Amino acid sequence: MVRTSCHRNVRILLIGDKGVGKTSIILSLVSEEFPEDVPQKAEEITIPADVTPELVPTHIVDYCEAEQTEEQLIEEIQRAHVICIIYSVTEEKTLNRVSSYWLPLIKKNTPEPHCPIVLVGNKIDLSSESTYEVAGSIMDEYPEIESFVECSAKTLMNISEMFYYAQNAVLHPTAPIYITDRQEICDLDNDGFLSDKELNLFQKRCFDTPLRKEVMQDIKTIINKNISDGLSTNNTITLSGFLFLHNLFMQRGRSQTTWAVLRRFGYQENLDISKEYLYPKLSVPNGCSVELSHKGYQYLSNLFERYDKDGDDALSPKEVEGIFSTCPTPAFNSCIRDMVPTNSKGWITLEGWFCFWTYTTLFDYPTTLEYLAYFGYPINDHENQCTAVQVTREKKSDILKKQSLRNVYVCHVIGEKGSGKSTLCQTHIGHNLTKYFNGSNIPVLFVANKDDMGRVRQEYFIQPDIFCKENNLPPPIEFSSIRPKKDLFIKLTTMAAFPHSLGLIAGYEMFSLWKAGVSIKTGVSVTMIALLAIFLAKFLKSEKSTTR
Repeated sequence: MVRTSCHRNVRILLIGDKGVGKTSIILSLVSEEFPEDVPQKAEEITIPADVTPELVPTHIVDYCEAEQTEEQLIEEIQRAHVICIIYSVTEEKTLNRVSSYWLPLIKKNTPEPHCPIVLVGNKIDLSSESTYEVAGSIMDEYPEIESFVECSAKTLMNISEMFYYAQNAVLHPTAPIYITDRQEICDLDNDGFLSDKELNLFQKRCFDTPLRKEVMQDIKTIINKNISDGLSTNNTITLSGFLFLHNLFMQRGRSQTTWAVLRRFGYQENLDISKEYLYPKLSVPNGCSVELSHKGYQYLSNLFERYDKDGDDALSPKEVEGIFSTCPTPAFNSCIRDMVPTNSKGWITLEGWFCFWTYTTLFDYPTTLEYLAYFGYPINDHENQCTAVQVTREKKSDILKKQSLRNVYVCHVIGEKGSGKSTLCQTHIGHNLTKYFNGSNIPVLFVANKDDMGRVRQEYFIQPDIFCKENNLPPPIEFSSIRPKKDLFIKLTTMAAFPHSLGLIAGYEMFSLWKAGVSIKTGVSVTMIALLAIFLAKFLKSEKSTTR
C-alpha cells in the first residue's frame, strides 16, 4: 500500500529576529484572535492529528533569543522537520538578515538534504508594499525554501495558511522534485509521448480513477496555452507538457499531487525508492526455489519488444542503455555474451534475455523483483512484482511423488581439466559460469566428450563404461561439439524432472564412493537453465505471430 508520507508527526520551528512576531503568530493560530498580552516565548504546542488537514500530529516550537542560548537554538534547528523564518515587512533589516544570518546558520547545522524552510513576512497589515520581489530572489538562491507567504498575526490574515504550507513542506516537499533530473512517465509504447490511453492508465494507477474526456481536453488546452512544445503533432502529451503540469501543481500549492504520483512509484522524500517497494515480501521455504511465472515471462517479453527498435530480436548497446534507463545501473555488462545466447555481434537475444532473468530469479530473486520495479511492473495496493514469479514446491515433495513440477533445473558439469566441459556447454547456449561443485545427492550422467577424436583409455583404475555398468548407471553418452546432438540435453532435463528414473539412483552411490577417497579433480559447474528460456522465447514469439 502506498503511504502519503513516512512522517508520523511534524515539528515546526519558528525563528527570526526579536520583535518580528513569532510568538504572536503562534498564539493567534491557537486562540484564533490576536493576543493583547504577548509573552517573550510561547510554550511548545501540540495540535492533534484529527484537526490537521493531513491527519498528522503537529508540534509548534517558538524561539526566543532572550531565553535561549545559541547552542539551544542549534539543537532545535536539528530537531525540526520544517523551519519558518519570520521577518517583519516593516523592517528591511529583518528581511536582510534572512539571507545574511538565518539561512547560513541553518545550512551549516543541518545535513543534506537540508531541512525545508518556509519564508514568512509578518505585519502585512502595517504596510502597503509587498516584499515578494526580494523574497523571490532569496528563494531562487536557496532551493530548500519551499514556499513564501505574507501574513498578519493581528488580523489573522494567512496565519492558518502559513502553518499548512509548513506542514506540507514536510509531507510533500517540492525541493527534491525541482533538483532531481530523473523523471518517470508511463509511456507504454516507448514513443516519447503520452497518448490518451496511456494518460488514462497513468491516472488510474496513481489516483485509482480514470480521467473524463472533458478533463483530458482541458489539460491539453492548458498545456497548449502555456508552452509551445507541450503537445505533439498527434495531440499527445510530451515530456515537457507532463513536467509543466506538475510545475503548475507546485506553483499553485498542490505539491501533494506530484508526491502522490512519486509515492505511487515507490519514491520517498529524498527521491530514493523505498525498500518495501523494491523488495516485497516473498516466502520461500527451505527446499523450494523461485522461478519466473508466465506473467513474468510475458512482461519481460513485452519489455524486450518495446526497446528492440529495429526488430532484429537482439538488443544493441543503445537499446540496452534505453531498457535500463530507469535503473540505477544495468543488470548486466558486455560479459553477458559469455553467459547467455547472443547474436553474431555479441548482442543479447530474446532467448538470452530470458536465460539471464531465469538464472537471476533462480539464484537471486530479490534482484529480479528490484529490476521489475525499476522497469515499471504494475504495482498497486492489490498487486506487486511477486506475481511475476512463482515458488516451487519443496524438493522432498518431488522426491516423495517421484516427479518434479519445476521448470528450471541446475546441472553441474564436472570432469578433468581439458576434457571439454566448457565447450560442451557453450555448444548449446554459450554459457560459461565458474561455480564449483559442492557435492550433493543428484542424478549423474557420464558424457564421453570429444567423440569425434576417437576413444582413448582413461587414466583411472576403472574405465567409464565398466564403472557405469557396475553402479547401475546409464552407459556414457557420446558427444562432440563438432557434431552436437540434442539427446544429451534432453536426457539432462529428463533426469532433473524425474530423478527416480531407472538407473539414476545408483548415482548417489558413486558420489559416496568419491567422498570415501577416490581422487578426482572437480571442474567448473555449469547451470543449464536455458532450455526452458529458449522454449518460452519461441513459444511467446509464435504466440505473438498468431495474434497479429
